[in-house]
Amino acid sequence: MTGITRVSKESVFSDLNNLKVITTTSEEYATAFGFTEEEVFAALEEFGFGEKKEKVKEWYDGFVFGKHKDIYNPWSIINFLDTGNLNTYWANTSSNSLVGKLIREGNSSIKKKFEELLLGRHLYVPVDEQIVYNQLDDNAEAVWSLLLASGYLKVLAYDELASLESWEKACYELAITNREVLLMFNGMVQSWFQKTNEDYSEFIKAMLRGEKKAMNAYMNRVALTIFSYFDTGKRPTGQEPERFYHGFVLGLIVDLQREYIITSNRESGFGRYDVVIEPKDSKENPAVIIEFKVFDEEEEQSLTDTAKAALVQIEEKQYAAALLVKGVPAENIYKYGFAFEGKRVLIEMA
Repeated sequence: MTGITRVSKESVFSDLNNLKVITTTSEEYATAFGFTEEEVFAALEEFGFGEKKEKVKEWYDGFVFGKHKDIYNPWSIINFLDTGNLNTYWANTSSNSLVGKLIREGNSSIKKKFEELLLGRHLYVPVDEQIVYNQLDDNAEAVWSLLLASGYLKVLAYDELASLESWEKACYELAITNREVLLMFNGMVQSWFQKTNEDYSEFIKAMLRGEKKAMNAYMNRVALTIFSYFDTGKRPTGQEPERFYHGFVLGLIVDLQREYIITSNRESGFGRYDVVIEPKDSKENPAVIIEFKVFDEEEEQSLTDTAKAALVQIEEKQYAAALLVKGVPAENIYKYGFAFEGKRVLIEMA
């Protein structure tokens, strides 16, 4: 019997009990859930695709079961051997609606962590490998358990001692499994904006042209129709609303990766900027620096003051330093200060 979550009716009081549950960190059957690298490479040679080993590894390797690494997705490998084309075969076999629902409806912390994964970083979170389906709606962090159990994330390391000696959830180091899954996630995020796709494209064009009026119109329209108070409202930490907007804007610009290098929360000059969009061809395309600030009534009198404070920070911290060193002309660097107050947004440009 196979599945991605524990059997929910398993109980000493039911007819279905005493099941032995094998999870992604179990050693038993570890090499039986997919093809090993040795098997895949042998098949590629036999089918005449020996020169594509590295590409196939990038796309379909990455599954980890127990201590066994380099386990390949069997469905994707079989389809590649049949067609010879690299494609998202396995990711296209399901709607991923539950995963999308948990991420979309999750709090800003969930969205921020998901953003980190999309940027290729690792996630350190508690995971319950014994979670059952009907517990997913009651646990905000359950999305990581589901993503791990369904193969979209892989375990790089985990606190084995904690999982053996206590009932507490062990802390796992997780990453996106492979390129196939990353492309699936990118497609999922883009689908969330399909209804406003035309406006979304116009927002990117306006940003790269320095047209702040069009940018303001788009951001305020989206904020009013989509954002929730629970996304944008104040929190005791003071940082969650800013992180929410940060993640939202990163989602908007993800399509620029072919022509631009997008970095977030990196050091430049005398500080750490929020977002920098660096052109791969610095002579033709503009670069963009974005700083986010949430309105603080104790420090500013208006949203305009907040946006201008963001621009001042860009200048004082010299966030443009790294771009200038790489040869991007100063006149080709657009600087934007994003100011937020609940569902109100104001963008100013230097």
